[in-house]
Amino acid sequence: MTMERRGRRAPPSQKPLAQLPFQQPRLTLEPSRILSDDQIETIHRQSLRVLQEIGMDVLYPEAREILARAGARVDGERVRIGVEIVEQALVTAPSEFTFHARNPAHHLRIGGNWITFAPVGGPPNCSDLDRGRRPGTLEDNGNFVKLCQVFNCIHTAGGGSVDALDVHASIRHLHITRNKVVFSDKVPFVVSTGRARLFDSLEIVRMARGISWERMKAEPSAYTVINTNSPFKLDGPMALGIIEMARLNQICVVTPFTLAGAMAPVTLAGALVEQNAEALAGLALSQLSQPGAPFVYGGFTSNVDMKSGAPAFGTPEYMKACIIGGQLARRYKLPYRTSSTNAANSVDAQAAYETVFSLWGAIMGGGNMIQHAAGWMEGGLVASYEKFALDADLLQMLEEFLRPLIVDDDTMAMDAMLEVGPGGHFFGAQHTLQRYATAFYQPLISDWRNFQAWQAAGSPQAQHKANAIWKQALAEHTNPPLDPEILAEIDAFIVKRTAEGGEPTDF
Repeated sequence: MTMERRGRRAPPSQKPLAQLPFQQPRLTLEPSRILSDDQIETIHRQSLRVLQEIGMDVLYPEAREILARAGARVDGERVRIGVEIVEQALVTAPSEFTFHARNPAHHLRIGGNWITFAPVGGPPNCSDLDRGRRPGTLEDNGNFVKLCQVFNCIHTAGGGSVDALDVHASIRHLHITRNKVVFSDKVPFVVSTGRARLFDSLEIVRMARGISWERMKAEPSAYTVINTNSPFKLDGPMALGIIEMARLNQICVVTPFTLAGAMAPVTLAGALVEQNAEALAGLALSQLSQPGAPFVYGGFTSNVDMKSGAPAFGTPEYMKACIIGGQLARRYKLPYRTSSTNAANSVDAQAAYETVFSLWGAIMGGGNMIQHAAGWMEGGLVASYEKFALDADLLQMLEEFLRPLIVDDDTMAMDAMLEVGPGGHFFGAQHTLQRYATAFYQPLISDWRNFQAWQAAGSPQAQHKANAIWKQALAEHTNPPLDPEILAEIDAFIVKRTAEGGEPTDF
């Protein structure tokens, strides 16, 4: 297996992308509250009642054994979890921790008021203006990893922003994980749908960092997302993922996918009770497997379109659920995962306003890990190149909005006001001349020219500018440093695991 060529350099005549430096933003505002403390406690108590009276179907025998040893009542596959198990898990789970990247400059803090933006993850399809909508390939998967590396507002290497359907499922995870560690030095997502997939992916991450398993266990270096099978079911691969990620001290994000009216009650309060109960069940299993293991409370409650049954995102209900989910996570002192989503089928006004609506709910809900923050389309069925570039501009604007405002003698500009006086203008003031180049956010996509200037430039549309931006980003990408001996070790591991069959499949 040969090394990939480095990214194409942008032509000398083209200026590099004018973007903000890599930074991890923090929520500088008070998180929003929709429910009172008493109402949050009511949801908490009802969630505990659900776990005790209804319980969860847990399909992985070892998971049932772990819960049974802690005092849970097991009847076949049904597991009913007592209050004391949940309360103990809340004692041991950390409220904040460091996520270690291959490049220390890309380490992240998870929890508190820290915010992490992760790109779209999981769609089987991708799209762009040139080639249209199509099944994802390994090349597309690598391209999205490259975009994650180039855009500073994206903090992770992605969770497989689009699947590589041209590679057999038994070995797909090997090549996708290789893409992540070769094309990026940001923190990676690992696949947990099967023991071999999980351990293969973690081994590649470990090798890329050039560290021992002992150090890997001391420094969380990968994360996975566990989706419960709502309502009230935890399948074998997901339960295994929770247990093994905890034992290895890697980051587990348990996210019930509770769509009101379909996999959850039609009322938002009922759907949130179900979300909360399932997340707490995942927390219990995690902390029983390894007390103190890094855990993220995930919320993904939205509603369906009751006319068609299709999932709806960026809705008022979704925004409310984002904010209330944050209230619950803060009640438990757990880091909070939420998402930026939309249900649009094209990069249009609907895609924009639903994204802004859901992203604002995620931010004001106190989201620490915001998944699908760039490139998500069609309710998660498509990763869009143009939408990725548009979202990068939106995320940068949000970072700038969250940057603390400095109020001092210099910024209050008394000298400038004395210089200009009544009836003047500030364009030529010394204070302005010293700051004009960096005074305001400069967008990647937004066009602030007047109509005549915009028309003279060819009347460019946002999606066409986004098309040029993602192509420029790919041209600017270069592989981050990776020791050739380490890469050779990774490639040898992939060859070995491929010969062994990778993850057994049914096809």
